Amino acid sequence: MKLQDAVYNWLTIKVVADARKDDEAAQETEQFFACMLKEDYKVEEIAFKKENEMYMVTLKNEEGSKQFRFPAELIETMLEQINREPEKYVNYKSHRT
Repeated sequence: MKLQDAVYNWLTIKVVADARKDDEAAQETEQFFACMLKEDYKVEEIAFKKENEMYMVTLKNEEGSKQFRFPAELIETMLEQINREPEKYVNYKSHRT
């Protein structure tokens, strides 16, 4: 997987996780992709912001600083689908002991 693909995957679920703070699956999946970025791509810092119709992601890794741009429509597709059909995305709380 290319770094750009990993950033895209992380950002897509990060947008969902930020919108659905109580969604354990979204939170765990975002952490999985964040960990992948750190371990596989040596990402030390990552941040994003939405400007107009684009998401701008900046990161720093051992190769230096990088920036990626993604269309908001593409990034927000998963969140929009969840919001359209919430009955398909019920948050089941785990019962950890």
